[in-house]
Amino acid sequence: MNVSIDSATLWPGTGRLLIVLGGLSAVSPFATDMYAPGFPEIVTSFRTSGASVQLSLTACLVGLAVGQVVLGPVSDAMGRRRLLLAGAGMFTVLSLVCALAPSIAVFDIARLLQGIAGSAGLVIGRAVISDRFTGTHAARQLSTLSVIGMTAPVLAPVVGGLILGVGSWRLVFVTLAVTGLLLLTAVWAWVPESLPAERRRTGGLPAVLAAMGGLLRRREMIGYLLVMGCGLAALFAYISGSPFVFQHTYGLSPTDYSLVFAANAVGTVVAGAIFGRLAGRVRLNSLLVIGVLITVTCVITLMFLLAIGISTLPTTWACLFGLTFGFGIVLPASTTVILAVGGDAPGAASGVLGGAQFVLGAAAAPLPGVLGGTPAVSMTVVLLGFALLSAVALITLARPWQGHGEPPADTDSSSRSLSAASPTS
Repeated sequence: MNVSIDSATLWPGTGRLLIVLGGLSAVSPFATDMYAPGFPEIVTSFRTSGASVQLSLTACLVGLAVGQVVLGPVSDAMGRRRLLLAGAGMFTVLSLVCALAPSIAVFDIARLLQGIAGSAGLVIGRAVISDRFTGTHAARQLSTLSVIGMTAPVLAPVVGGLILGVGSWRLVFVTLAVTGLLLLTAVWAWVPESLPAERRRTGGLPAVLAAMGGLLRRREMIGYLLVMGCGLAALFAYISGSPFVFQHTYGLSPTDYSLVFAANAVGTVVAGAIFGRLAGRVRLNSLLVIGVLITVTCVITLMFLLAIGISTLPTTWACLFGLTFGFGIVLPASTTVILAVGGDAPGAASGVLGGAQFVLGAAAAPLPGVLGGTPAVSMTVVLLGFALLSAVALITLARPWQGHGEPPADTDSSSRSLSAASPTS
């Protein structure tokens, strides 16, 4: 018999749990981007090229993508807690390896492995939310994680710039190692197992692959994955290209550049907060359409201004602020819908979601440097391409007017059945 009871009764540490999951959601994006203001210094340190340093960003994103695709479905079979502990521990060790790397080759390999380790917190954190919450309440909790996850890559260079003000780029990775150790301790103390043994997927690797294959055969799932993945690809192209745009083209110092990112981070947070307030009142698919429309409009505006010869700090900054604001709505909306559509296999759904995010992000990160030309134009061309792809996927595949992933009107969003939510250690 299913007995509906308040989730806070079953999980008295819900607030602490969300804090830890938020930290796990933030640490990998921080690891991805916190060293961005130090790119010029790393080029000098390893006596390499800017494109080679940007490749280290791609390596981390590839690790994040591969790790999420693998660890999400595996957690459906093994449970969540053990994989979270292992991921946090390995992230700590590999951050130290990055800090001590003697060459760009060692650095790139360590970044790849660091991405794999850090992916555990991202993919399994979302699965834990899916284990414990449904409907509108799940949307709001996922919105919280999404705001943290998408603010982190924008805010990370701000923190990195402050660290570079007192030390070298290697200090950034020492800071990440300390953060990883704190998260390992917090997971051990405050994150119980959310997937009881009786709810775990059996059948080994064939069952895992079958679950993922079933999700990827759904047209709407592919559509939402591309909407979200292309949006995040544009964000990473912005992050990897913007140090050269703002520092080389507009002459900002690393500290000034960090302040620009801070302002854009505020826009992202505000957008995520707006989504959280509107979730349950406005259709998720309607919010997603609004977010995509904002991002596309801002990038087209920036491309038009550059094409007619208007390349100023205020105009470029304003358009990029609009890009990050729009994505602040796109990410939580698409994430919630994707996990709802794949609700029969939360870990697998979270895994393919993370894979789509970071595969496309890894492809986009080096493109502004590869295209050549002026930094502002090359970055904007990449942003425009991915923004338009996101819009096309929304219309042709996701088809938001069909209402996929919308919570039922009568969902009791603050409860779970006793059999579905009883924690194990």
